[in-house]
Amino acid sequence: MQVIVTGHHLEVTDALKAHIDSKFEKLARHFDNVTEVHVILSVEKLIQKAEATLQLSGAKLFAEDSQEDMYVAIDHMIDKLDRQITKYKEKTAQHR
Repeated sequence: MQVIVTGHHLEVTDALKAHIDSKFEKLARHFDNVTEVHVILSVEKLIQKAEATLQLSGAKLFAEDSQEDMYVAIDHMIDKLDRQITKYKEKTAQHR
């Protein structure tokens, strides 16, 4: 899984990148077919925004979250992606 992290009006530090990598390892345990992840971190006044696009084999998932703290926004975004991945995994497993 390739994780690409970019920042708009924000310098992506090593701590942010390490936090994102550790969170996406959790998602990789649930579903193995994640090929690429593009994470965009941005700041608009006091709002910290995190958004991610997951490229799966056969699908594309997107989630975003805005909070006052970047780490909290990343955590909530990962939770949203986790729910989407489990829903996608259940949907593909139901075929006979």
